[in-house]
Amino acid sequence: MANNLGFIGLGVMGSPMARHLYEDGYKVSVFNRSSEKLNNWISHCKKATKAKSVTEIAEKSNVIILCIGNDDDVRNTINGMLDALIPGTVVIDHTTTSAELAKEMNTILAEKGCFFLDAPISGGQVGAELGKLSVMVGGDEKIFISIKDILKPYSKFVKYMGPSGHGQLTKMVNQICIAGLIQALAEGIYFSKKAGLEISEVVEAISKGAAQSWHMDNRWESMKEGRYDHGFAVDLMRKDLNIVLDQAKLMGIDLAITDLVDSFYEEIQKMDGGSWDTSSLLKRLES
Repeated sequence: MANNLGFIGLGVMGSPMARHLYEDGYKVSVFNRSSEKLNNWISHCKKATKAKSVTEIAEKSNVIILCIGNDDDVRNTINGMLDALIPGTVVIDHTTTSAELAKEMNTILAEKGCFFLDAPISGGQVGAELGKLSVMVGGDEKIFISIKDILKPYSKFVKYMGPSGHGQLTKMVNQICIAGLIQALAEGIYFSKKAGLEISEVVEAISKGAAQSWHMDNRWESMKEGRYDHGFAVDLMRKDLNIVLDQAKLMGIDLAITDLVDSFYEEIQKMDGGSWDTSSLLKRLES
């Protein structure tokens, strides 16, 4: 669909995602609030267009992809380009936000004759770099079908989940499951150390059975060595878990484990570990 593709947000996720689109042959215009990141990206993708503002992105693009920070960032970005949007423009939002924000943006864009898809992603920085993200999409199904090929350069799996907000609700389930898994892995490794077991041998044994997980395969070694200067930051995880817990309150349900793990991450932030990888739950136990 996209004759002209706009991409807003060149952080650790957005930068490689936009690069995959560029390398796949899309005509890409990019914008980032930090001029340093913007200039650095353009220096590697010289035939792309460097936009001066989100308004310029809106004026040039019939598909606009967002990969930014939070609800307010998405709201402000869309409001900032609203009057410049080309009728029929599709906005694909890869930011992890509340489901209510997705519904709000969908309504606002519909009034302008445009479309909004909430499409949060999973797979982390490594998945973005390798072009192997998972994408969960909410919004108009016909619009999703019309743009789904655009997601392929940076995705290994894309699934339509239902109406507006359902992509974000699915991402919440993802974060609920991850929170419990990482805490369990941290406790397992901590137990192994205290029991005098060789952690590499323990992981080799249990990763062949029901305990296996992505985090076990990809994080046990860095956890053993106490390395946390990589991966998905605790600050971002807390943002996501707060979204989950707020949604749970709206639904009138109790997520005891998620709430508990969120409090553990709060402790890590107080240890000045907000930028550490989420697997730093082990460091909390060892402290």
